[in-house]
Amino acid sequence: MSALIVAVHRSASHGFSKTTRGSVTLLEGLGVEGDAHCGVTVQHRSRVAADPSQPNLRQVHLIHEELFDALRESGYSVAPGDLGENITTRGIDLLSLPVGARLTLGTAVVTITGLRNPCQQINEFQPGLLKHVVRSEGEGRVVRLAGVMGIVSRGGRVAAGDPIDVQLPPEPHLPLTRV
Repeated sequence: MSALIVAVHRSASHGFSKTTRGSVTLLEGLGVEGDAHCGVTVQHRSRVAADPSQPNLRQVHLIHEELFDALRESGYSVAPGDLGENITTRGIDLLSLPVGARLTLGTAVVTITGLRNPCQQINEFQPGLLKHVVRSEGEGRVVRLAGVMGIVSRGGRVAAGDPIDVQLPPEPHLPLTRV
């Protein structure tokens, strides 16, 4: 099965979930047009409070639909857009990509910057969900499963059904960490 975009989402307000759209426009260096997280500098409220001059490395949030399948097996009901992602994918292991991987999505390109660091809002969406998307493994290693973040390297239109093409950066490949 080829990697593809299942759904695309945006929200003009800083709520938790995002509304599914037929397509979205990615703006180079900014993010998703019309989305609350679009901007050159950080737009996530906690990051703005800490330092509003930080570069926005979280312009686009992508989640693999396979996560929703696993969450259903644990008794949760999560649909595309519910966890606040802009792009829901299928058939690509987003979490194993290295920093700097470039994803061609429709006519746009997103460069992966790191892992989403899920917060307590996930438990407000559905109680107990946080422990299923972030957990500790041996030796204090934290595993984050709630998708990846990226920046828009080339703007363009992205829609459900578009294929995803992956271009890896030159080696050595650096593993994703939270951004």
